[in-house]
Amino acid sequence: MRLLSFRIRRAAKRRKVTYSFLFMKSSGDQLRQLASIIDAGTIRPVVDQVFPLESTKEALTYVEQGRAKGKVVVKVG
Repeated sequence: MRLLSFRIRRAAKRRKVTYSFLFMKSSGDQLRQLASIIDAGTIRPVVDQVFPLESTKEALTYVEQGRAKGKVVVKVG
């Protein structure tokens, strides 16, 4: 992973920020921990677009086109 992230780590260093990978499993404990890190502002996810559940097909098409510049969210409820 260190080799794969060389360019992004170098860009982060130039901007005086830290960059690290965060690997998650489907675990309630890890999701709670991630939520607290986000709530504290330690990490800030970049959201490109939010689609309603009914537009899931359009959201997937958007992601497949490679135009997303952040996370694409499908909102339930």
